[in-house]
Amino acid sequence: MSALHSIKTQLKSFLTEIGELSLFTGRYFREAFKRPFEFKELLRQCYNMGNRSLLLVVITGFIIGLVLTLQTRPTLMEFGAVSWMPSMVSISIVREIGPIITALVCAGRIGSGIGAELGSMRVTEQIDAMEVSGTNPFKYLVVTRVLAVTLMLPLLVIIGDAIAIFGSFLVENIKGNVSFMLYFSQVFDALEFGDVIPATIKSFFFGLAIGIVGCFKGFYCEKGTEGVGKAANSAVVFTSLLLFIIDFIAVFVTDIFYDL
Repeated sequence: MSALHSIKTQLKSFLTEIGELSLFTGRYFREAFKRPFEFKELLRQCYNMGNRSLLLVVITGFIIGLVLTLQTRPTLMEFGAVSWMPSMVSISIVREIGPIITALVCAGRIGSGIGAELGSMRVTEQIDAMEVSGTNPFKYLVVTRVLAVTLMLPLLVIIGDAIAIFGSFLVENIKGNVSFMLYFSQVFDALEFGDVIPATIKSFFFGLAIGIVGCFKGFYCEKGTEGVGKAANSAVVFTSLLLFIIDFIAVFVTDIFYDL
């Protein structure tokens, strides 16, 4: 009975959190289109999130390109299909690997940062002080951060994809003496708008999920320093799970359009 009661309690807590997150998301969309618009804060958040995550995304993308090519090349050589390497790597990275890996990196970097920042502001009662002074903390703190992540993540994904493909080229250049022009001409021959556009669209949803969950966990953080740590940690865990769900839905919908 105790195990069953524990499962019921956890399920109830999970469903309650989903409902609160849905209400929080609805409030975000209502506040996002109301005046005044915090353009200065939005630009500051865009710069902070994009600039602070750029180096990590570049390093991760470069290593992904190297590893994917090094792991795949021996298998393709066995079947005499090593000439397909540029096409295979570029499609794999642009369609799936680049967006989801970049989103996961940003979930750990940006999502936890937002959760910890807003959580510490809640614990130190800065958000309460903003409400008392007549400022809308949701508009200033939440809307700007969510919108900044939503706008910056697709740019980071594009940069990460380009660096990953360049890393793959370096391996092919060293191993197979393939020129830059030959490699990238095959890359662009293989890629179509049907590969790039769906990946870019779902990157916006990835950014929205990272921003919403990070702000939600931080905005309603429990009191005390332990609550700040829990907010940052749960933001990363919950966002990572949500990213895989969004990715599955995006791939499923895209596959339906391909069949049509």
